[in-house]
Amino acid sequence: MRAEGAVAGEFILDIQAMTKRFGGVTAVNNCSIRVPRNIVAGLIGPNGSGKTTLFNLLTGLLRSDGGDYFYKGEPMVGLTPHEIFNRGISRTFQIIRVFREMTALENLVAVSRDGDLGGVRRRALELLDFVTLLRLKDEYAGNLSYGQQKLLEFVRALMSDPEVLLLDEPAAGVNRTLLNTLLDRIRQLRGQGKSILIVEHDMKVVMNHCEKIFVLDYGELIAEGLPEEIQRNEQVIEAYFGHK
Repeated sequence: MRAEGAVAGEFILDIQAMTKRFGGVTAVNNCSIRVPRNIVAGLIGPNGSGKTTLFNLLTGLLRSDGGDYFYKGEPMVGLTPHEIFNRGISRTFQIIRVFREMTALENLVAVSRDGDLGGVRRRALELLDFVTLLRLKDEYAGNLSYGQQKLLEFVRALMSDPEVLLLDEPAAGVNRTLLNTLLDRIRQLRGQGKSILIVEHDMKVVMNHCEKIFVLDYGELIAEGLPEEIQRNEQVIEAYFGHK
């Protein structure tokens, strides 16, 4: 069953009342979010507010306990992670998951399902160049700096040429030079028609680089809007600081 109305055209992700419980704890609670096409959007909230859990639901790593989820108007609940990946949704992780004993180039080649190995290698080299890592293509990923590993995981998520990219705390622990490279590449991807949803605690990054922001607290969506609207929102201020 397709999503209703203009969702398939205007919104690339339509999350409807999704819920996830772990025993007596409700990590995501009746959460509904519509992400427009071709946007850099932010997903923020205090620690434990359900942001990464929501990413895990969207990528099939967790099964929801209720609600629906549509991508380009098509239902996604119940699909496996690789089916969701093949549809055009890719992600990075809060804790880096590079293959430490593979080279940077091998890390990218390993995730491709394309049978054209020559084409896969060319794309991998192009992506390494895209984030200024080409000179390190033969270096083991475990020997790269933390920031370089973040960039490597970022372009590894691009190997499938996804339409939606979910980035989980891309700025965490990254020095300013590498972070500027990452943010510039995110802007370029948006210019190519990609939709990017970022979980991030660096409010400077969120407010300066996201066009729309969604705010979670205790697994519930408590606010959404433009950065300047979110900064003035009393409910958001209370969620972060415990007072209005």
